Amino acid sequence: MSSYAPYDKTAAHYDRTRWPIGVEIIVGCLAQGGVPLAEATVLDAGCGTGNYARALLRHIARIEALDRSAGMLEVAGRKLADAVEDGRVVLHRGAIDALPLADGAVDGILINQVLHHLPDDPDAGWPAHRRVFGECARVLRPGGVLVINTCSHAQTDNGFWTFHLIPQARAEIRRRLMPLDALESALTACAIDPRGRFVPVDAVLQGDDYLDPRGPLRAEWRAGDSIWALVEAAELAEVEARLRALDRRGELAAYVAEHDALRPQIGQVTLLYGIRR
Repeated sequence: MSSYAPYDKTAAHYDRTRWPIGVEIIVGCLAQGGVPLAEATVLDAGCGTGNYARALLRHIARIEALDRSAGMLEVAGRKLADAVEDGRVVLHRGAIDALPLADGAVDGILINQVLHHLPDDPDAGWPAHRRVFGECARVLRPGGVLVINTCSHAQTDNGFWTFHLIPQARAEIRRRLMPLDALESALTACAIDPRGRFVPVDAVLQGDDYLDPRGPLRAEWRAGDSIWALVEAAELAEVEARLRALDRRGELAAYVAEHDALRPQIGQVTLLYGIRR
């Protein structure tokens, strides 16, 4: 459910440089609910190509996987074909602010790197986020767990070396990210009590490809991070020229090291969870 990323177009390349991270943390959070994981039904809200769903299937009885992008769901359907056939995964095309599920239908919900795609208005109090959290509260059973994988503003500022190449896009993503304190307050208002935050500092969203200094020169590499959809053609041409110039001078590796220096301390993502009252 993205208000800016062309996921139907990029879905075919997304998995080349995108990995599920923090899975152990997610499992630990879901285990705090009132239902054993081996019996739990979990909604993957904004499932994308099914990376997190596939990683969690060994722990969870059943997954409702929802995404608005037909292209992403097509890839997820191929990846999860056996589980779909067995009835352990059900695919839905829909939006996370209007979930096609009954009240109290699930024991847990995952929202992995999705919220910044909402067409929201921070100056109006984040109404789109609040609609989503209200829907989560509706479909969660009492005692159910909501896990959100997002980025703090500090992580957006210094957790991705490539973001320093595209300051306008970075500023837009930062604007779209609800501050963590405000996010937890909004959850509380929707009868979901925040219980903790976790930062997997060693994990990076693009795996080994993240540190490829020439990665941003390739469209397939850029497809693994939706921020590049916010980069205009002229700015992208400038980025490519800058990287090639650094490469010719033998300075590209040093550039990556300089702008990645804080990431091992602050991480790229924050996982937080809450329990439905």
